[in-house]
Amino acid sequence: MSRPALNQLPRSKRVRGLLASLCAACCALPAAVWAGRPVHVYEVDIEGQSAPALQNAMRQALVRATGRRESADDPAFASVIAEAPKYVKSYGKGPRGEPQVVFDAPALEQAIGTVGRSVWDHVRPFTLVVLVPPRNRAGEDAARAELERVAAERGLPISLLPLGVDDSAGNPLAADALLQAGQHYGGDEILVGRGADAGPQSELQWTLYTRAASESWSGPLAAGIDHTVDFLVPQQGGSLAQAESVARVRVEGVTSLADYANVERLLHSIAGVRHANIAAADPSGVIFEVTVRGGIAGLEQGLSGSTRLVRTGGGASAPAVYRYRP
Repeated sequence: MSRPALNQLPRSKRVRGLLASLCAACCALPAAVWAGRPVHVYEVDIEGQSAPALQNAMRQALVRATGRRESADDPAFASVIAEAPKYVKSYGKGPRGEPQVVFDAPALEQAIGTVGRSVWDHVRPFTLVVLVPPRNRAGEDAARAELERVAAERGLPISLLPLGVDDSAGNPLAADALLQAGQHYGGDEILVGRGADAGPQSELQWTLYTRAASESWSGPLAAGIDHTVDFLVPQQGGSLAQAESVARVRVEGVTSLADYANVERLLHSIAGVRHANIAAADPSGVIFEVTVRGGIAGLEQGLSGSTRLVRTGGGASAPAVYRYRP
């Protein structure tokens, strides 16, 4: 006797069948797409060990730790900068033999939180930068130096690559296709700058592609990195980046294993998400338990710009509700 199709089964059996299929998919699907790379936030190049040198190094560490350019001159950090010597953990040398100071990370992060500022997770998305059209060797080397300088200041791991971003007809590839291509190089997101000249002050049209959303703007090379970091860093608030907890979120419109796989990848693409596991399912949606820095507030912030997971309700004691849009 042939077995009935899933949509011909009683509702309770359909639900159990879908839940069983999705739970099995948890084991069958590949590992999370977003992996990120750790950044040595508190290891800063330094010229000498004088108080002024340490204060300048502290300003750099604060910018990297928070992800915010204004942290170097933020009045809230005035005492931290003035007392920079007390946060020194050790001195050492960088990968090229350059002298460095290593600040005490727990003590400095506590100080950042005490004044109501947020710490950006030190595991950050590895960003592949693509310039279109490709530059000659000299132009590429100059562009790479400028991009890496700004990325180091802001604490963003990047790599400049000659990745194809257009199809055979010259049309821009869709975000999913670009991100899939970037995975071959270990990239978590892709930043594309379009413009004929890559001089430091030349205007380029930038687009950042992430799993959750895309963002576009214009500006020179430095603005490509600066705007990317501004888009990624957490909102101000001492506890958001500190605490990691489980958030429950319901995603509606998940009706197949393909939908589930896509939603799981989207959740894992959010910075700060460590796990995203299925907790329950019904014919129209799935409840995920997501381990994320900042709990539900951190998750909602990460999805605030998403066009594929759109908030539709929930809150308080009920899980936040999102609608999946393929």
